[in-house]
Amino acid sequence: MNTVTRAHLAEAIYAQVGLSRNESADLLEAVLERVGAALESGESVKISGFGTFSVRQKGRRIGRNPKTGQEVPILPRRVLVFRPSNGLKDVVNGRQPGMGDGGLDDGSDDGAGYDGAGDE
Repeated sequence: MNTVTRAHLAEAIYAQVGLSRNESADLLEAVLERVGAALESGESVKISGFGTFSVRQKGRRIGRNPKTGQEVPILPRRVLVFRPSNGLKDVVNGRQPGMGDGGLDDGSDDGAGYDGAGDE
């Protein structure tokens, strides 16, 4: 499994947009900084055709130590959630974007995206 890094993305911007390598890297950094700042302040970031990044608040709850069975409090925290667009889901699953399991996609999100917030 390969990983796309900042360097790969900056190189793709350089090759496709025509900016210099330094300008491409600076552009990428500016975009990532803005996305990070928006999420830090609790805003959602929606990238049409790609997906939505958002922050969800998880409340205090009681967990259990799997080794001892002892109850342990889990403190409130914020978790980062990514919900892919239907088009991105289609591409990842080898379907043409906009095509569902047998018909045209109406563009609505079915809410079944992985939110990255497991029970820890």
